[in-house]
Amino acid sequence: MTALEIRNVSLAYGGLRALEGVNLSVADATIHGIIGPNGAGKTTLLNVITGIAAPDTGEILLGGCSLAGLKAHSIAAAGIRRTFQTSLLCRGMTVLENVMAGMHNRMRAGTLAAAFGLRAVWRDERDAAEAAYAALDFVGATSLAERDGSLLSFGQQRIVELARALAGEPRVLLLDEPAVGLSPDRVTHLDLLLRRIRDERGVTIVMIEHVIRLVVNVCDRITVMNLGRPIAEGTADEVTRDADVIEAYLGSPLDAVD
Repeated sequence: MTALEIRNVSLAYGGLRALEGVNLSVADATIHGIIGPNGAGKTTLLNVITGIAAPDTGEILLGGCSLAGLKAHSIAAAGIRRTFQTSLLCRGMTVLENVMAGMHNRMRAGTLAAAFGLRAVWRDERDAAEAAYAALDFVGATSLAERDGSLLSFGQQRIVELARALAGEPRVLLLDEPAVGLSPDRVTHLDLLLRRIRDERGVTIVMIEHVIRLVVNVCDRITVMNLGRPIAEGTADEVTRDADVIEAYLGSPLDAVD
């Protein structure tokens, strides 16, 4: 079953073709890596999927349903969540509050109920706190719950951002360079965590990453992009031996595994 499908997506900024005729199909409950040199269009593709940018042509389908014309908040509510290259934890908020902030689509009480402090609001907050703790527990970060999110180490912030995305109960999780700046030990922890998200929660993961060892180890399939379009797709073994991929990105077939 296809979780996410990208059909003939193109996007230009002025005279620059950021994306050109991109087609991509991501199977349900798999980890799909997207790699390529800087400027290949990888993050732009995530921006289009999440509604941050509107494509000039093409469409995105989630579980067979088109997301055309939907705003970013509606796409998130439909089941697509993401993390970004840089930390977006809010200063002055605890880790628990930061994770709860990722659950706005699950809140049932409206603005009027919040204004009058109705019981439904308290139930929402209680349920959100419980779900946030559960997400932190899943990623192994409950000990950080009461700390100021902005004061965490870089590696801790990356894990908390992952918990925040999971708390929204996504069908598809988009990760933009989740291993950037992480120590080898934390990359190993991330590898295991991504597998658990796929296997235990059934979440489909689409991951942009430059840490090739992580991509090779954890991804079921890999798409390689260059100059706004895919140039190869397949298993790790297939793409790391593809002549076009070696020339455009890897440098040699052994760079992916050494």
